[in-house]
Amino acid sequence: MDTPDASPQPLPGADGAPARDAAADSGQPQGRRLVRCRLCGRPLTGTDSRRAGLGPSCDAKLHPAPPDIRTRRHEVEQDPLPGT
Repeated sequence: MDTPDASPQPLPGADGAPARDAAADSGQPQGRRLVRCRLCGRPLTGTDSRRAGLGPSCDAKLHPAPPDIRTRRHEVEQDPLPGT
């Protein structure tokens, strides 16, 4: 019994494996160049991180948040005011 094939000839460029894009292999969107963190070398994905050249964790290491002024306040022992 001779059965006809559903697709007798493969499509051009389909040599058994699906076609893959070079940008898809590297995991980055097409048209954007790879930018790495200047401190640790990891790839940067966020717009602000790419502009600064530092990832969020490395940026926090180099530029720590200023201390909260409320943490520096303390109560001072005072004499009671006269008349109260």
